Amino acid sequence: MKGLYLGLAHYPMKNKSGDKVCTSVTNLDIHDIARSCRTFGVEKYFIITPIVPQQQLVSRILQHWQKEKSSIYNPDRFDALSYVEIVPSIDEALGAIEKSNGKPPFLAITGAQWDGPSTLIEDISLKIRIDNRPCLLLFGTGSGLHPEVQERADIRVASIHGAASDGYNHLSVRSAVAIYLDRFSRNQEKCQ
Repeated sequence: MKGLYLGLAHYPMKNKSGDKVCTSVTNLDIHDIARSCRTFGVEKYFIITPIVPQQQLVSRILQHWQKEKSSIYNPDRFDALSYVEIVPSIDEALGAIEKSNGKPPFLAITGAQWDGPSTLIEDISLKIRIDNRPCLLLFGTGSGLHPEVQERADIRVASIHGAASDGYNHLSVRSAVAIYLDRFSRNQEKCQ
């Protein structure tokens, strides 16, 4: 998926009360999202946290799987985790993408429930091609991206809605990433 980058932000997030918080990195998000990114050809997966001990934790996990013994034991995991980069802020991720591409990326954000207009994930591949710019597809943790991130986004990606008749809509971020990337890749294949 040329031009598509993925970010998992841990700051600035909202808690259940709507306060700005920093959430914790989870081991499952590192592994599972990296595997989805590798499967669907995402260029880079940014784990975004300003907390140094959290950055160190992610580094230790990545270093474990980069050792020769681990890479021989599980080469698929080694391969997927090679796409992970730890950065302290969303701006750092955007800057790394611009440096790599020579063009500023547009920021597409996801969320379980948006008010107002949104764009289908399927349409982002077309925007990448037409604008000839990369995209950072940003996912949040906790109770979602803080309004300050929402305000600076170029695109709000339409929420995923299931079949629950009572309106229940609370996927894990790992599941949401896989669904969005599958939808994105299916549309990209149609456009080629």
